[in-house]
Amino acid sequence: MKIFVTGAEGFIGSHLVEELVARDIPVTALAQYNSFNSQGWLGSLGPRALQEVVVVSGDIRDPGFIRHAIAGHDRVAHLAALIAIPYSYSAPASYVETNALGTLNVLEACKVNDVERVVHTSTSEVYGTAQYVPIDEKHPLVGQSPYSASKIAADQIAFSYWSSFSVPVTTIRPFNTYGPRQSQRAFIPSVMVQLLAGATELRLGSLDPTRDLTFVQDTARGFADALESDGGLGEVFNMGSGFEISMRDVVAMACEISGQSPDITVDRERIRPADSEVERLWSDSSKMLDTFGWQPRVSGREGLYEGLEATYRWLKDNHGRADYDASKYVV
Repeated sequence: MKIFVTGAEGFIGSHLVEELVARDIPVTALAQYNSFNSQGWLGSLGPRALQEVVVVSGDIRDPGFIRHAIAGHDRVAHLAALIAIPYSYSAPASYVETNALGTLNVLEACKVNDVERVVHTSTSEVYGTAQYVPIDEKHPLVGQSPYSASKIAADQIAFSYWSSFSVPVTTIRPFNTYGPRQSQRAFIPSVMVQLLAGATELRLGSLDPTRDLTFVQDTARGFADALESDGGLGEVFNMGSGFEISMRDVVAMACEISGQSPDITVDRERIRPADSEVERLWSDSSKMLDTFGWQPRVSGREGLYEGLEATYRWLKDNHGRADYDASKYVV
């Protein structure tokens, strides 16, 4: 089996590439082209992965490029997307172009090239604020931000290629992944980068929302399990830790891990528009277990604490990389 991974240079994508290499699966990793010749987090992979992975640069928004790049691969993991919610308020068209039309290009390329399996990446944000918990795959989809709306569109395009053209698509819907290599634009790194800088005041967004936080290695393992399977075609699968916690409690854990007790200030710039904030997310991932045998290894309050400790240690050793900067608000 030869697997093509879009968004491979990113947070989850780079961990997935590592997981696939550990399983002795040949991988072609697509990194978005840029004039700096940067391959993102792919450059931080271990020696074996760096030697064995084929890296190509390009853009899923180019249909001709992606059709040619996917040719000769058996399976495709599609993770490439614009994901920062605050920036989607400023540039919604770019989210539709990348997340919806880019997904269309990937699926068309898979159809033309007779790819035997496509694992498409969704997000828990497509559910909006939970109408009931835990959230299963039957929960209504509510696009409370341009980002989530673009991902709902991508999910529906993926399903349409299954139902209309028999493209073998499976959609995985991760719930709030965290861990080493995550961008400072995300909540947990933004807290920890400030703590590592010795800030006496943490500038944060809303602390009331709850999330189901999933450690990145669990997320990568779930994608790999789905890629290796032949089940779940035409279906959607939630993938979360099954544990709900408020952002306020996450901050308290991070402060305890750091040994610091800074003041907390709510920064209005970091608050979503009132009707756009997703107040509650909590995953029912039983379908992932039933179909792929996946369940989180890092789970519950104790598991989350251990995952946060691992993330803090990594940031402490690597905060000089990827321009982590406590003085900046990164969208």
